[in-house]
Amino acid sequence: MSFLSRIMVLKSRAHLSTGSRRSTAVSGDTTFEGVGKRKAAQARNRVGLIIVGFVAVYGVIGGRLVQYGMAQPEITSSIMPADRLMASRPDLLDRNGEVLATDIRTVSLYAEPHKIVDADEVIEKLATVLPDLDARSIYGKLSSKSHFQWLRRQLTPKQQSQILALGIPGIGFRPEKRRFYPGGATAAHVVGHVNIDNRGVAGMERYVDSQGLADLAAVGMTSDQPLEPVRLSIDLRVQSIVREVIYSSIDKYQAVGAGAVVLDVHTGEVIAMASAPDYDPNTPAAGAEEGWLNRMSNGTFEMGSTFKAFTTAMALDSGKVKMTDSFDARFPIRIGGFTIKDFHGKGRMLTVPEVFQYSSNIGTAKMADVVGIEGHKEFLTRLGLLTRTQTELPEVAMPSQPREWKKIHSVTISFGHGVSTTPLQTAVAVAALVNGGKLIPPTFLPRTRDEADLVAQRVMKESTSEDMRFLFDWNATKGSGKRALVEGFNVGGKTGTAEKVVNGRYSNEKNFNVFIAAFPIHEPQYAVLTFIDEPKTGEGGGRTAGLNAAPMVQDIISRSAAILGVKPRFGEDGSALLVSY
Repeated sequence: MSFLSRIMVLKSRAHLSTGSRRSTAVSGDTTFEGVGKRKAAQARNRVGLIIVGFVAVYGVIGGRLVQYGMAQPEITSSIMPADRLMASRPDLLDRNGEVLATDIRTVSLYAEPHKIVDADEVIEKLATVLPDLDARSIYGKLSSKSHFQWLRRQLTPKQQSQILALGIPGIGFRPEKRRFYPGGATAAHVVGHVNIDNRGVAGMERYVDSQGLADLAAVGMTSDQPLEPVRLSIDLRVQSIVREVIYSSIDKYQAVGAGAVVLDVHTGEVIAMASAPDYDPNTPAAGAEEGWLNRMSNGTFEMGSTFKAFTTAMALDSGKVKMTDSFDARFPIRIGGFTIKDFHGKGRMLTVPEVFQYSSNIGTAKMADVVGIEGHKEFLTRLGLLTRTQTELPEVAMPSQPREWKKIHSVTISFGHGVSTTPLQTAVAVAALVNGGKLIPPTFLPRTRDEADLVAQRVMKESTSEDMRFLFDWNATKGSGKRALVEGFNVGGKTGTAEKVVNGRYSNEKNFNVFIAAFPIHEPQYAVLTFIDEPKTGEGGGRTAGLNAAPMVQDIISRSAAILGVKPRFGEDGSALLVSY
């Protein structure tokens, strides 16, 4: 074979060999590329499965949260954590440290319905210890789907031991605190009471909560550690006397209600205050119908002729009337279709002391007319008789007055008809009449004279107050206040017999009788106000204030004056000293 032919053969073979290698390389590349694609697809599938798994899990969780959020809450009986149930309230003490309210440890009965096998059997067993158990209500609780239900709060130790002896599965006890009032109803309307969860709902108990205790309890910051006691201005000894007097007077005078307050005229401290009917704060629900109303601070009444004291003070303080002036009381006053006349008219000219002594409607109305309508309204506002009393006690009513004062209103208000006030705020105004002319807001917490001076407002001249002390003494010794006198203690005061409004008209069959007083009148330390609602009789058979409300004052002062540290004044011969002005 020629050289060229051999070259051609070699080239041909080389060409075939190169093509074969190229084909093999292409085939290898294709195989490698296919494996990579499969691995990438598998990775994507795995990631997708993981994503789907996460979505499914969180979807289930989200769905359950929505379900729980839209579900109706289980009804339970004010369940609170154990530490909340054991949270302490501060003790309430009287001014001498006597306990008025305190906490005691107790237990409450609960059930875990999901552990109850036979609700009927449980009720049957519990009824042997708690016979007043509401079977229908308890059955509903035991049959519920909840995990906790109160069955009875605040059990006695004896009840707890008896229930434990029954050995009922699914029944347990939780410790908590219960409020206890050692004096029972003695100071019910002042102290107030708490609810089943030991939260203050009335009286000074509610006031304590309003000072921050309720807010701390709401955020769980209270504890079972004893708190600093809260001392009140009340003297438990005098308080007991006052309550006893008003209840005995209801029986004696066949009345529907009564009340009284003893007030320090220089500090505004309420030493004692009681209203009847009342209730036992240990079992407050029993007195819900009548007893919860504190008539002394949360009831408003027309105060009758006691308002003549304010009208007289107004006239004297204005400078337009003097103690030596006289007013014509011979003829009735006819105004606006009404006739104003005196109950026991003298039919003659009366001096200012005589107008007060004989409680002349005509003379008092003429004194108010001298001052004028605007001056009359302004003076009563100054005395706090037309605005709500500011004090710690939550239960305080707003007095009522005419929307527009006309002359007829000024005339009738001058002798105690047309304006309704609370007995407490009336007593506060009386204190201003005799303490030198300073209006001091009442307080149920201890207060010194210096502290009282910081909140006191002068509402009349000292000379006016001196004149009013003379008139109070004059009326007690020569007028309608004789039955309020206590030998040696120089009691001064004024009666008020107001006809009550029945079906829009004044009834001459139903009275609201009041007596306002201060003692010792030569240097007053305490003001006393008593009222008797709808009495049917009085001392000597009548039913006016001098025959029933005045004797109540005498009873209170004669029994409490020594306790209050007031010294009687007697002469060398043992007779009571007269007041000199």
